[in-house]
Amino acid sequence: MDNIFSLEGKIAVVTGASSGLGRQGALALARHGAKVVAVARRSEVLVTLESEQIAAVTGDVADRVGLEALVDRIAAPFGMPDIVVHAAGLNLRQVADQVTDEGWDATLAVNLTAPFALSQKLVPAMIERGWGRIVNYASVQSLRAFPAGIAYGASKGGIVQLTRAMAEAWSPHGINANAIGPGFFSTALTQAVFNDPVLTAHNAAQTCIGRNGQEGDLDGPLVFLCSEASNFVTGQLLMADGGFTSK
Repeated sequence: MDNIFSLEGKIAVVTGASSGLGRQGALALARHGAKVVAVARRSEVLVTLESEQIAAVTGDVADRVGLEALVDRIAAPFGMPDIVVHAAGLNLRQVADQVTDEGWDATLAVNLTAPFALSQKLVPAMIERGWGRIVNYASVQSLRAFPAGIAYGASKGGIVQLTRAMAEAWSPHGINANAIGPGFFSTALTQAVFNDPVLTAHNAAQTCIGRNGQEGDLDGPLVFLCSEASNFVTGQLLMADGGFTSK
């Protein structure tokens, strides 16, 4: 049974890997045997991940012009990846009446367009092998409306449908596409929330489990969706939110 969760011999790329859930995901995949390419814009933070198992590649996934060059850099350390994990995210927390054109475009570029555009570049190599995994990061805002979250929520709602469409398009070729919907975890993206102890406690009380997410809580779901254990699972949204969206 342990072997179906092994990632030995697999190559994975994780975006948004310099901090937060992306960094945790890159480390989890490496611990389970994958060679991991960690991608982010902040090279000075990203390099701290480098090891025999993890290569750091600096790049902006929202830069459509530079995408071909980014794919070349991703493939350089270990070869074209079998697994792509889209953990890069942007949340500007602009209320609906104050959303700017730039804010809207930037949010959708990182959260929704980049997962499709990068996957589209990586899928041909997966099709040649007859095996691949795409894991998109959704959110509790994929299913719930939050204050000052209209752009972010729209992008994360779109991720759920994008995941289904990816599965329809590419699963016949052996490529499974799924999404993880994290609950509240203390990361750079959610620091504004966790700086407020009342709001932090309120969010914890909203879950069935009674707490917010902790380091390692997403490792199991991510490894499952990236491994042979999920061979018959595709087009799905797995909420790893402590039951937040169930109450």
